[in-house]
Amino acid sequence: MKIIKLTFAFAFLMYSCNSHEQNKQELSPELIAKAMAIHERVITLDTHCDINVANFTDSINYTQELSSQVNLPKMKKGGLDVAWFIVYTGQDSLNDAGFENAYQNAMSKFNAIHKLTEELAPNEIELAVSSDDVRRISASGKKVAMIGIENGYPIGNDISRVKQFYDLGARYMSLAHNGHSQLCDSNIGENDGVWLHNGVSELGKKVIEEMNKYGMMIDVSHPSKEAIRDMIELSRAPIIASHSSARALCNHSRNLDDEQLEWMKENGGVVQTVAFKTYVNFEKQEAYNAKQKDDKSDTLGNVNVADFVDHIDYLVQKIGIDHVGISSDFDGGGGVEGWNDASETLNVTIELVMYVVK
Repeated sequence: MKIIKLTFAFAFLMYSCNSHEQNKQELSPELIAKAMAIHERVITLDTHCDINVANFTDSINYTQELSSQVNLPKMKKGGLDVAWFIVYTGQDSLNDAGFENAYQNAMSKFNAIHKLTEELAPNEIELAVSSDDVRRISASGKKVAMIGIENGYPIGNDISRVKQFYDLGARYMSLAHNGHSQLCDSNIGENDGVWLHNGVSELGKKVIEEMNKYGMMIDVSHPSKEAIRDMIELSRAPIIASHSSARALCNHSRNLDDEQLEWMKENGGVVQTVAFKTYVNFEKQEAYNAKQKDDKSDTLGNVNVADFVDHIDYLVQKIGIDHVGISSDFDGGGGVEGWNDASETLNVTIELVMYVVK
């Protein structure tokens, strides 16, 4: 059984200090107790947490209360059971040198995650490669690590690396990030209307086939709309968006519009709503940033956990609860007021319960 290291009073105080003004008035001891009971009972899972290999050494690592938004003390404090640690590589040149550098970067992050789970804290956190693993590890009282790949760029031109990365524990991969990769176009093509493949490349099609073969999920966060269309048509298995929100609520190319949401539903996939301020409410974030230039002491008006849950609610209403999940993009720019790090994960559950009781 998992134990959330939060007292009742602290949970109430923590949420009240971070939520927006109107929701403070709606809290009650009964609501907090209900949320905490749910949080204790379910397996809480965040599908996108970036890492820095500098935090996976013998002297500095996730067993410590680091400044990182995710680490073991914060996961325990907030009752976060599962963190998907991300093997992220930024986009660079589409040549042999670029591919090799990307591959070495990816391997350093795979090695860091394995070092955490096998050497640094094997009694506190364990790597899972299946849903059965997640249930078993969580039931044992340990935290769960899973691995996702953000950007298929490290594949280079060698599709055998799909199997290599799968064997290292990767269970999802996006084919592009902020830039067109050798595998597919990125969402950033919307900025200038310049596309490299007009969707998924021929190599990307082969990579999708390999991912289907081994059971690695295809992640459509970051690829272009046309690439996402191609992926859904090509994949023989459901796909995911590991960290994207609703474009109807925030018009950003990283979010999914209603047509894409219908594609995801028909495909049987899942959209992991992301707590990234710019993707939750761009206008509110811009207004807050502008106001901060004049009054840095003003802490009101920033994008918060209630705004984030608005996206969850929209997605649930649009495509159904079976197709909606939760992600933070912590340590990669993510976080909103009320869910600024893993220690505040309970606040998301509280806000979700508030939606139910309204």
